[in-house]
Amino acid sequence: MTFDQKETLYIRSAYLILYIGFIALPIIAGLDKFGEFLTDWSQYLAPVFPRLLSMTSETFMRVGGVIEVAVGLLVAWKPRYFAFVVAAWLVLIIINLFILGDYYDIALRDLGLSLAALALGFLALTPAARRVS
Repeated sequence: MTFDQKETLYIRSAYLILYIGFIALPIIAGLDKFGEFLTDWSQYLAPVFPRLLSMTSETFMRVGGVIEVAVGLLVAWKPRYFAFVVAAWLVLIIINLFILGDYYDIALRDLGLSLAALALGFLALTPAARRVS
């Protein structure tokens, strides 16, 4: 195997790992906003946001869940665009956690995830990755 073939294999592998992850994980998290099997999602929400929109925290989180499911499906369709939307969504979650004044560990994790989403977006722009999807 030549260097170029190995490089292409590594790019495709990294792309596939991130591609599958950023389809599955937003969909799972989004659906869980309706069942709360993983956690009580409203504990991570700064109260200012549902108040601004005159809705309950539960309604706000369910709207977020619908958006997460949609974004996961859109990443499956066009990762070169929607991976960047995922990165922005994660930054908004980080901002929310700082406003809440808690869960800095989750904010740090979401920063890592947002960087991974950016990596997916950039990988999706490469010819090697485009041949995978």
